[in-house]
Amino acid sequence: MTGGSSGIGAATALALSSAGASVVVAGTDAERTAAVAARAGGRALTADLREPDAAAQLAAEAGPLDVLVNNAGVGWSGPFAEMPQERISELVALDLTAAMLLTREVLPGMAERGRGHVVNVGSIAGHAGGRGEAVYAACKAGLAGFTEALRQEHASGPIDFSLIVPGPVDTPFFERRGTPYERSFPHPVNAGRVAVAVRDAILERRAEVVVPAWLGVAMRVRGAAPELYRPLADRFG
Repeated sequence: MTGGSSGIGAATALALSSAGASVVVAGTDAERTAAVAARAGGRALTADLREPDAAAQLAAEAGPLDVLVNNAGVGWSGPFAEMPQERISELVALDLTAAMLLTREVLPGMAERGRGHVVNVGSIAGHAGGRGEAVYAACKAGLAGFTEALRQEHASGPIDFSLIVPGPVDTPFFERRGTPYERSFPHPVNAGRVAVAVRDAILERRAEVVVPAWLGVAMRVRGAAPELYRPLADRFG
């Protein structure tokens, strides 16, 4: 479990622990990560997945895993032309590349043991876009494509892949990105709802879960009738 020191990660660690899992919680803040791990009865590991060798080191420290939850991420909001280059690199490294590298590290062991499940926490932004979130949306769209491609690649094997697609979630994410969530709709959901979606995706071997479920309508409209979707997106952002 990456990004486990707060928000969705912390809630998911507790949900999986309650379901009987032995949890390894990874985060950048050692104190907060240790506190979550203690509540979940698991182990805490400190890692900054923006660093080049962090994924390999984290996988080695974690040991054999039956389930990997790629949840670590960071946001940025504002006009794309004003986004500093270093922030672009940071978002791509943490929101997309880290999940790819960590998944690559754990797949051989899962295949060898004949079981495994990789869960990637995406965002509705990866399917619907979002004004002022161009790079974040691109990273989450990439994560969605990555998850689906791996699911197809391993369709006849013992490893499952799930994508969790939350809308806005009531976590410190918006505070940390420096721009509060100001849209009147949709309302942010509790992190516990996303954690339950992660748990159920694993237990029920579900390929994709949208939280809340009704946001899946927007995804379907965009895919089936983009000429209807885009005017609404342009108006409401």
